[in-house]
Formats: sequence, structure tokens, C-alpha cells
Amino acid sequence: MKKIFRIFAVVVILSALAIPAAQAGNDERRGTAGASELLINPWARSTGWGGVNIANVRGLDAMFNNVAGLAFLNNIEVTYSNTQLYGGSSGLSSGASINTFGLGIRVFDAGVLGVYVMTMGFGDIDITTYGSPELGTNGTFSPSYMNINVAYSHSFTRSIHGGINLKVVTESTDNVDGTGFAIDAGIQYVTGEFDQLKFGIALKNWGPSMSFGGTGLSLQMVGVGGNNFTVETRQAEMELPTCLNIGLSYDFLFEKWDQRLTVAGAFTSNAFLRDNYTLGLEYSLLQRVQLRCGYIFQPGLWDDDAATANNGLCFGGSVDIPFSKKEGSNTGITIDYSYRTADPMKGTHAFGATLRF
Repeated sequence: MKKIFRIFAVVVILSALAIPAAQAGNDERRGTAGASELLINPWARSTGWGGVNIANVRGLDAMFNNVAGLAFLNNIEVTYSNTQLYGGSSGLSSGASINTFGLGIRVFDAGVLGVYVMTMGFGDIDITTYGSPELGTNGTFSPSYMNINVAYSHSFTRSIHGGINLKVVTESTDNVDGTGFAIDAGIQYVTGEFDQLKFGIALKNWGPSMSFGGTGLSLQMVGVGGNNFTVETRQAEMELPTCLNIGLSYDFLFEKWDQRLTVAGAFTSNAFLRDNYTLGLEYSLLQRVQLRCGYIFQPGLWDDDAATANNGLCFGGSVDIPFSKKEGSNTGITIDYSYRTADPMKGTHAFGATLRF
């Protein structure tokens, strides 16, 4: 009975949090949210099929897609992922990149604690001013974004899993910075004779508005009497990019060579962007090699009024190398790679590695 009440409580809380996202997909609000980096998936494994695995994501990757999947982590995982956005230094002039570090530990029989830090850099950007607009004459500055995530996921029953993720978001330059706070919550439901059918729902980036401050927002002026005074610009608050993810997946299992073909679909309802629709496939051989591909569709994708470059085809793969041949042992290392097309910019490459103990 206690388990039933816990499950009911999680469902009620998630449904209540999802109410603000019910009117998502409003194109009139496009571009008005802050901290848009919260919508960038930093993990090489799940981006290989467009983050479509809302229902069946497992391990530390789940802290981005659907935190409920963190509950499937076996013992301890340590992971690192590097993303070269839009070609990295060969694409954007500044060389935008993302580095992500994660750690997950099973702390109870049914509970897992996870932490990950995502940092985003843009390289050195030339400073230009109204009085000196020439490049290379005023030095450079280096913006940096970072978000810190702490999550807990719990298996209520063999079929129902839920989790919550608390995050702190910081954005800064040398003289301006801002901080925000947000919550993610998610549920996964697994059913079928071989757990082949999965359903997931996750609310992401729900929290109060954030704003910026610092000396870079002030201006030194001279009054009529020759006195110097400082004028500070008022900054409007920005809402966080809340979204609601709904996903479904089904595993086709083949006994020969322990093969699996997973078909997955996902719908993302964005509060400050157009909605996304994603379809993906994952093929697994001997539980050691996985190949993935996906397609992300957003209304207006082929129009001049496209809202994002991260649409279209994506693909990737993973290779798992075990450390022990003992039955039941899960220790090993997994190497991941993914590629995402971006129009009109160059594609995005991601590389990752996960150690399991």
C-alpha cells in the first residue's frame, strides 16, 4: 500500500508541474526565454538518435532526457562527453564546445544518486566598442556557461520508476553574470513479457525566472555641471526554457546473436519554441555494439523561417568493452559517438566514454 501511495504522489506532482507547459509550442514566444543551453543534449550516446529515448534511456544519460532512467544504473558509473558544436573551431569562428562530467552511485536497493556538470565555452571573442569597432584592437573576452545537476531516481516497482533533478545554471563574462535554478521530473513505465514496451514522460527546466547583473550593465556619464555619475541599466527577467517530453519505445528481440532492434518515438512540447517530433532506431548486437539513427522534425524545418539549426538527421554508435567475463559482472567501458546535422552550419560531433564499476 505504501508503494501505491508513493507512485500516486509522484504522478500527481509531475502532472501539477506539467500544467504550465500545457500551452507550449507558442511561436509568438520564440526567443524570449533565457538559458537556452539547457535544451542542448550534451551526451554522445543519446544524441545519436536525437534524444528520442525518453521512455528507455538508462544510466547517466537519463539525467538530461528523463531522470527516471537513472534508476537502472547498476552500481557506479563515471562518464565524460565532449561536444563540438557546429564543427567546433572549424565551424564557428569562436569554436563553441561542451564538456560534461557525470557520476552515478546506487545508494539504496531501489535508489540511485547522480551528479553531472556541463560547461560550455565559446573560445576567445574580439571586443568591439562604439568608438573602436575594429577587430583585434581591444582584446578578447570568453563567455562561459555552466549548469550543475543533482538527481535522485527511485524504482517504485519493477515497472514504475521516477526521479527528480535539481539544477543550478550560471552564465558569465568578465563583468556580467546571471544565475538560475530549475527542476526536472520524470516517470518511466516498463511492461511486456520481456520488458519490451516502455513509456516515459518528463518535465524539464521548470523554475523561477533569472536575470543578469554586474558592472558591465552600468555606464559612466558626465552631468551638466561636469560631475561624473553612474547609470545602471535595468534588466528584464527571463523565463527558463520549460518543455514537456513524452516518449514511447518497443524492443524487437532476436535470440540469435542476442540481437535487439528498438523503435522509438518522442514528442517535445516547448514553451518558448516550436514543438519537436522525433523518430529513432537502435540496433544492438551481443549487447556489445549499438548503432543508432534518428530524425528530428519541427514545423517550418524546410522554410526560411526555421527556428533552429538542430533539426534533421542524426546517427551514432557505441562499443562496450567488458572488464570481466564473469556472469553477472557489469564492469567495463563504453565508447560513444554521435553526429547531428545542422543547417546552414556545419554538423555537431560528440564523443563520450563511460566507466562502470
